[in-house]
Amino acid sequence: MAMDVVDYKVYGSEMQFVEIELDPTEAAVGEAGSMFYMEDGIKMETIFGDGSAQQSGFFGKVLGAGKRLLTGESLFTTMYTNNGSVKRKVAFGAPYPGKIIPVDLSKIGGTYICQKDAFLCAAKGVSLGIAFQKKLGVGFFGGEGFIMQKLDGDGMAFLHAGGTMHQRNLAPGEVLRVDTGCLVGLQPSVDYDIEFVGGIKTALFGGEGLFFATLRGPGAVMLQSLPFSRLASRIFAAAPRSMGGGGGGREEGSVLGGLGSIIGGRNDD
Repeated sequence: MAMDVVDYKVYGSEMQFVEIELDPTEAAVGEAGSMFYMEDGIKMETIFGDGSAQQSGFFGKVLGAGKRLLTGESLFTTMYTNNGSVKRKVAFGAPYPGKIIPVDLSKIGGTYICQKDAFLCAAKGVSLGIAFQKKLGVGFFGGEGFIMQKLDGDGMAFLHAGGTMHQRNLAPGEVLRVDTGCLVGLQPSVDYDIEFVGGIKTALFGGEGLFFATLRGPGAVMLQSLPFSRLASRIFAAAPRSMGGGGGGREEGSVLGGLGSIIGGRNDD
């Protein structure tokens, strides 16, 4: 399917939004609830799947929706089509503080693998698929789930991640170990695996969880300094217990955060 070629501009610093300019008949696809504003002449339509299989019949649409369901996303996305005779704009807002990352799939080989909740919007025609990890350990201990999301096509896609973004270009054989939640995306050439932290004392009391993501080059990887899961756990720990929070605890959002609370004597009666 031919990709729509869109122009865009990212606004803001910590709470960003991306404004996409659509020529007549062009369209963009966004996650449900991500739309910020749209100009007159743009038609909004909820579609089954990701929009890349809208011309391939019923089974193509079901397949596209099924792939999204497997990644933990909604069966539906929203398509914004410029039905006017002049250029119109539609904007998509970030769901929490962080950065919007434009990804030009045509410049990186047509495929990019990202965390399942990183996708924000894309030009019509970009396919949102699934990327099964090869190693079973990733499924049990990867923190962000066994399945990652795969973007295919030659158009623009926009990802969102928390905190500060950092891209590392790994040389062949170069290894980088990161917290599992801090991995935003990677090129398919990068090998992804899970590695045990080490001693049990470090695993239980180090506040970093039991496992790291081990990335081996060649290829580029995108990292985030503040995964939403870590931000949420800090907010929960600081909230008063009367509000359902953890009562001002200091634990990180690690794999064994709950166990750490029990060991520290903070379990509720």
